[in-house]
Amino acid sequence: MMHRTCFAAQAALWVGAIGALGCSSASTAEGDGNLGNSGSELLAGTDYEAEDGVCQGTVDSNHTGYSGRGFCNTNNAVGAYVEWTVSAAAAGPSSLAIRYANGTTTDRPATISVNGAVVANAQPFPGTGAWTTWELQTINANLVAGSNKIRVASNTANGTANLDKLTVDAPRDTQAPTTPQNLRATDVTSNTIALAWNASTDNVGVVAYDIYHDGNKISEAAGNATTKTLTGLQPKTEYRLTVFARDAAGNVSATSNSVPVTTSPTSDTEPPTAPGNLKASDVTNNSVKLAWTASTDNVGVTGYDVYSGGGVIVTNVQGTQATITGLAANTDYSFTVKAKDAGNNVSGASNAVSVRTGNVPPGGGVPKTITQLSSGWTIPWGLAWLPDGSAIITERESFNVYTLTPSGTKKQVGKVPNAVGTTGEGGLMGIAVDPNWSSNHHIYVMHSASEGNRIARMTFDGNALSDYKVLIQGIKKSKYHNGGRLKFGPDGYLYATAGDAQTQSLAQDKNSPNGKILRFKTDGTPAPGNPFGTLVYSYGHRNPQGLAWDSAGRLWESELGDGSQDELNLITAGANYGWPTCEGNCNVSGMTNPKKTWSTGEASPSGLAIVNDVAYMAALKGKRLWRIPLSGTSAGTPTAYYVNTYGRLRTVEKVPGQSLLWLSTTNSDFNGKEPAGSDKIFKITIE
Repeated sequence: MMHRTCFAAQAALWVGAIGALGCSSASTAEGDGNLGNSGSELLAGTDYEAEDGVCQGTVDSNHTGYSGRGFCNTNNAVGAYVEWTVSAAAAGPSSLAIRYANGTTTDRPATISVNGAVVANAQPFPGTGAWTTWELQTINANLVAGSNKIRVASNTANGTANLDKLTVDAPRDTQAPTTPQNLRATDVTSNTIALAWNASTDNVGVVAYDIYHDGNKISEAAGNATTKTLTGLQPKTEYRLTVFARDAAGNVSATSNSVPVTTSPTSDTEPPTAPGNLKASDVTNNSVKLAWTASTDNVGVTGYDVYSGGGVIVTNVQGTQATITGLAANTDYSFTVKAKDAGNNVSGASNAVSVRTGNVPPGGGVPKTITQLSSGWTIPWGLAWLPDGSAIITERESFNVYTLTPSGTKKQVGKVPNAVGTTGEGGLMGIAVDPNWSSNHHIYVMHSASEGNRIARMTFDGNALSDYKVLIQGIKKSKYHNGGRLKFGPDGYLYATAGDAQTQSLAQDKNSPNGKILRFKTDGTPAPGNPFGTLVYSYGHRNPQGLAWDSAGRLWESELGDGSQDELNLITAGANYGWPTCEGNCNVSGMTNPKKTWSTGEASPSGLAIVNDVAYMAALKGKRLWRIPLSGTSAGTPTAYYVNTYGRLRTVEKVPGQSLLWLSTTNSDFNGKEPAGSDKIFKITIE
């Protein structure tokens, strides 16, 4: 992609507010929002390299200054050409910029055609002074929606100039489909759910419907379908289903209504017998080997689950032994095992076996004591530190902001205006305190609003919030994948995580703020040194969550995967972290692998903190706190604390100047299913 800080169409869309890429400034505290309403905009130029098209000649690299892997040196003949296949999401006028070099003084004119129709006859390609001097020839032409063939063909026996690439500013469809309505289950069996919904409409056309269970896509249907039968499901299991419509440009509708459906039992209602003779051996400081005698079943055992702390810690073990890793040192554990069959019938528990893990691992950084600091919270999300040592904390669904002192005194100090929920993971999320607090008393929040996700600034006088001002708006929101973390880095600039908003293609689109880590000044404009001159600092993220810096100033990030692997990443400016091509590790050139991965059942990470170069990662679905020692750019062996003890863990933050963490739960959300006011905040001493 070709990247520009601002371009005409974007400026038109972001008049009156700082746009997603930091192109203009707000004239009012509220901001004017998106003013474009045509359903299309001119996309910043997409590059098509000559060597990736049809080159009637040779692909050479003997002259410097080209982009990509080389340039096309066409044959010296009339009609010698380069042809590109260009995709346009919508029909309309486009700009075609051809980068070329001509090291002679002789013009090398060419005929330019689009889909066989001539749009420029004998277009000049005059000398550029040297074969290493590259210039642009730009024309306008109409493209059709879908695939287009663009050809540059020589008019003379000299052939064309050396052609490097074609940059196309094509119309882009930016109008999302309407919301699918009336999602319903029409039939349910033990392993299938038949769904139906009312069709969405779109200005160009719906190409697919994406079906989600909570935040994970589990299936899709064709754009002309309004039904889908989900197969391969577990019996006696609740699925919380929603449907999104998607068009060819990747625009995604708002979510349908949510439908909770529980699959039926099978005809087999007889559970397996309980596993017997559970024994533990080979106990280390972070692992233990378990073995048991097999269960029996009238149909057949399909696997075993290992329990500890009142919940499952390892699922679907095949065979009759398992090595449990990631345990905390110097800690007592009790384990049981249960068998299950194809009908999702679960046996009784085996005998319990208790062990105590070994000594503290080298390097220390072990959570020593945990104490409840405060209760009565409902989805506490963001936490930042005020100069007096107290914390300022957001609640996601109420949009309230509180202070909490080290002694546990809680006080509401305001509510963020213009915040809205997304019936999922959006709402009032991250919060940060200005390092220059003494001179400005500014705090910063990230929240969902009517048009998308925003970053705003407010003033806090120690008692109440005021002076709401939008800094960045129009970051796409969705029911899930909103990111939301907001922190100041050691360089004094703000960093924010923005999820892909369930539109996977945005993560690889450097012109979009979604699926990115953003870095910016306190006025909302891009920070100096950003790799693309925009707000974007890194890209290729699905749902980035925690941010923390080690002692050398390196940025680490925790990230929610899709269905298989969650990630701990070391972030560098301009790097591509792979989503949606990669989830976890992959071997794709130009994409950066994570430093550690976990199954989504073990982690589903949220907050991240670093104390003395040991990282602590809060896990939601995993219901544990992960400790990961860091050594330079490497991450060591993870160990888990508080497994199934306190429920879903959301935010973890280091107390400034102390070896102490504050940790919050998120048990009042739609996954935790606890009543409002069930969440707590703890403090943890680190040794």
